[in-house]
Amino acid sequence: MPSAKTELTEKQRTPPAAVAREADKGLKLREEHGRGGTDVGRRRANQLKNREAVSVRDIKSMYSYFARHNVDKRGKNWADKDKPSAGYIAWLLWGGDAGRKWVDGLHDRLDKAD
Repeated sequence: MPSAKTELTEKQRTPPAAVAREADKGLKLREEHGRGGTDVGRRRANQLKNREAVSVRDIKSMYSYFARHNVDKRGKNWADKDKPSAGYIAWLLWGGDAGRKWVDGLHDRLDKAD
């Protein structure tokens, strides 16, 4: 008998307030410093800031982004208050550490459903 596939609800896929705040901070820093993130990252930040539910595809994309870019945390000026690195700004655009924790949990649920 096949097992029922677990579906994530819209509420579960809606970014928490902490994720929205990090994305908003990233957008403000990008505007202020003129660097950090791509157009894709900027669009993701707006989605997260506006607390729009993410799709399963978005979850997988975010999970991959964080896995690839965790190394950026070792870069020069990471989280520097006056001159933050482009990597730090980009990280925030994707929801920052709060976004990573949230999306890791969602991704784990998807893995268990497969």
